[in-house]
Amino acid sequence: MDTEGLPLAVQVQSASVQDPVGAGPVLAEAKARAPDLQLVWADGRYQGPLVAHAAAAVGLRVEVISKPPGQKGFTVLPWRWVVERTFAWLGKYRRMAGRDYETNPRNREAWIKISLGNLMIRRVAKRTISKPDD
Repeated sequence: MDTEGLPLAVQVQSASVQDPVGAGPVLAEAKARAPDLQLVWADGRYQGPLVAHAAAAVGLRVEVISKPPGQKGFTVLPWRWVVERTFAWLGKYRRMAGRDYETNPRNREAWIKISLGNLMIRRVAKRTISKPDD
């Protein structure tokens, strides 16, 4: 996701694929769709040699956003709230509400793209609708 919560890449992977292993294809797709992309913020699960190697292979830098050492309980972390907010938006769509209707990962990816496309269209519509002159 970019800093406005819009998708750079969408991939649905099997639950058996660990996050560091699945990061490579996602980073490659994001770089292909946004060639100017240079920095990716990630959570603590995406640190380590697998992600670093995958990021270097496509020319990206991954910066892990973690809560401060010794922090207990919930805290809002910079930029991670954007992803969580987008997931909450997706949860408002019936097909995306956490029930596994889709057995094919490509169908699930399509529904994610449709839902996010709808959100983008609504944003553009809000910006372009002008009020009539009084």
